[in-house]
Amino acid sequence: MNIVVTGASRGIGYQTALKFSEDTKNTIFVLSRNEGGLKKLLDESQSATLVPIRCDISDTLSVEAAVNEISGRVKSIEVLVNNAGSLLQKDFSELTMEDWKEVYGVNVFGVAAITKQLLPLLALGKLSEREKVHAHVINIASMGGIQGSLKFKGLSAYSSSKGALITMTECLSEELQSVGIRVNCVALGSVETEMFKKAFPGYEASARVEEIAAWLVDFSAKGFYFFNGKTIQLSTSTP
Repeated sequence: MNIVVTGASRGIGYQTALKFSEDTKNTIFVLSRNEGGLKKLLDESQSATLVPIRCDISDTLSVEAAVNEISGRVKSIEVLVNNAGSLLQKDFSELTMEDWKEVYGVNVFGVAAITKQLLPLLALGKLSEREKVHAHVINIASMGGIQGSLKFKGLSAYSSSKGALITMTECLSEELQSVGIRVNCVALGSVETEMFKKAFPGYEASARVEEIAAWLVDFSAKGFYFFNGKTIQLSTSTP
């Protein structure tokens, strides 16, 4: 399979890319604006299946350049994992409009940009001949974006952006199913990442990054048989 993973320089994206690279038949384009993190990923994996691309998904020109590089190497994409995310913990009364734009620029607009630019390649993929499914897009959200879940102080921009991502997933699944693209969302709870530790200092996460990565790799190859436009709540806790 040809795979794109955004936010691959650390955390869930990093470990998911590593897991995908265990299958030498895969070609994984790993995107991040952190070139140092991508280099570390390549050094750890020692796999020729990983293709690092510096990309800031909140920047239109950066996204276009990344997609041009991908389309110059492969003719289709079967899996897109929209993992890149931005978390800002600040009281609502202190948030500036620039803060809001920064968070939404990655968590919502960036996801829309990279997905739209990759549509021609996604529509040419082939995940399942029997189901006529070309590609599977997986958006990584948060339990904070689920209506009715427990909310936390200082995360209004982050949680609301993930709520927007969940609704966008539902909309895209309806629009793209005619061209064989399935779109699902995974709302994560507490996972032991740098981002989680920053938001919840001293809190013990209920899942390890490696566990989530293994689940995502399996879901990318099988989940489209059972889900489209759905948000899977992958959490045993409320954060």
